[in-house]
Amino acid sequence: MADIRLYLFTPPLAAAALAAFAPRLAAALAAGDVASVLARAAPGAEGDLKRIVATLSEIAAARDAALLIEGDPRLAARLGADGVHVENAEAVAEAVASLKGERIVGAGGLRLRDDAMTAAEGGADYVMFGDPGSDGEAPSLTATLERVRWWAEIFQTPCVAYAAHLEDVAPLAAAGADFVALGGAVWEAADPAAAVEQAMRQAGRTVA
Repeated sequence: MADIRLYLFTPPLAAAALAAFAPRLAAALAAGDVASVLARAAPGAEGDLKRIVATLSEIAAARDAALLIEGDPRLAARLGADGVHVENAEAVAEAVASLKGERIVGAGGLRLRDDAMTAAEGGADYVMFGDPGSDGEAPSLTATLERVRWWAEIFQTPCVAYAAHLEDVAPLAAAGADFVALGGAVWEAADPAAAVEQAMRQAGRTVA
């Protein structure tokens, strides 16, 4: 099993929440090997995204983690984010063309095998399986494991597996995921740093 790295989804944020969230993110990043952070704006707080990206980019950069935003590649470039995460395969080609290889383009919301292959063929830097949809519903762990195993056996594009629970990290890593993404499993914990440490142990990584 390769050295799995983590990918953290922030909770939906507004500018008013940044002061409280920033130290929690810094502590979580210090606790493990986090490759990327996906900054998410709360509904109605899209106008706060510039401030959110500015604040979180500094924290992420201090730990050599990339900061991505959801959905809009042009906005990612304008705000100086490291990349964009799009929610369907059809958006990948547009994002790749817009960012011209200068920033990361990741793809989630890939419920069908054909969607994942289309995203990879379109130039996605990673495909993600198991992530919740806009309705909050996510595939079962069993379905995600099946999809990760299939992808890892055949394709070269890196695979991110979303773990709804910390105990899901170990089987997802064993299935062949290159990265494991975590959201609520970290931020809903009493101590996000301890949650990241547990995820690292689940992934077979040594916690510094």
